[in-house]
Amino acid sequence: MIPKALFDQTVLGFFSPIRPFLEEEGITEVMINGPKQIFIERRGRIEPTQATFANDEDLMSALRNVAQYVGRPLDEERPVLEAHLPDGSRLEAVIPPAAAAGPYVSIRRFYREKLTAERLLALGAWTQEAMHLLQALVACKQNILVAGGTNTGKTSLLNVLSAFCAAEERIVVIEDARELSLQLPHVVRLEAQPGDHKGRGAISIGGLFKATLRMRPDRIVVGEIRGAEALDLVQAMTSGHGGCLSTVHATHARDALGRIETLALMADVGLPLAALRPQVASAINVIVTVSRTPDGKRCVTSISEVLGHDPERGYELQELFDSRIERTPAGEMRYRLQRTHARPRCAPQLEAMGYLTPLPSV
Repeated sequence: MIPKALFDQTVLGFFSPIRPFLEEEGITEVMINGPKQIFIERRGRIEPTQATFANDEDLMSALRNVAQYVGRPLDEERPVLEAHLPDGSRLEAVIPPAAAAGPYVSIRRFYREKLTAERLLALGAWTQEAMHLLQALVACKQNILVAGGTNTGKTSLLNVLSAFCAAEERIVVIEDARELSLQLPHVVRLEAQPGDHKGRGAISIGGLFKATLRMRPDRIVVGEIRGAEALDLVQAMTSGHGGCLSTVHATHARDALGRIETLALMADVGLPLAALRPQVASAINVIVTVSRTPDGKRCVTSISEVLGHDPERGYELQELFDSRIERTPAGEMRYRLQRTHARPRCAPQLEAMGYLTPLPSV
């Protein structure tokens, strides 16, 4: 059996043309459009590079090695690979015939330093007041959804929020591909798996979710909701499994609820939309929205509480924190997060549990 350290070096060796980009601080994405065209994202800006692979076969060899490393198939019948590199970077690859001029590869790098609440504060990603409120909301087991567009820092924020969980809690993490790095003592990690060329052996997030409910979780953390498992999450949230944390691709809080709706309907169980919407509103307590400024800074831009659903008016939300974009004296664009006058509906619960977070008055 090949030692893991040697296997790690072998995988990275195949990616030697781009290895400097995988080690340079400040680069968050490496984008490979075939062997001769490679771009990077450095501090929020996309730049071309002079790096190249020798040919298609060199690039395919690197991808096959990664597929072997993570134990996932990659061939003409299964041309999409979701994986991670030894350093934790997330890799997404599409090869021919699905990518006619490919292979196309995108590698998302994560901060090597473990982001903490205090570090986000230093980066200007949120305010002290917003941090304290979210810490209290997590501690009192509100179900929280982090929403945002691509590459806005959803996973990073989810990692930070999970650090607010109590050390004695049993956390079950479900992901498509390993990205989360929870710094807690009692974490159970489950990862979905693709099937073989005949579909055998596939393990979906939905299947893992059902197994999780029988594993005595104190909390369930789902890396990203992007399929029919949304219905399983909604039903778990409404049946006593409080404190769930997850992310979803959506620009605004209201869009996030609509996205959960759409994904839940993919379960194809015949649940009427009129019956689903009140469940979604009851399941999700708080939506934290993250965005990027024009110069690439990632920030929390709103914290919204879900109050319910009205058949005529739709989802009812109140913003606990909102923001506006402004230019700093140094010329940087930044969201200015500020508290609203709304009082959280769960404020009595927070106070009863002894949290002294400064909360808005009515």
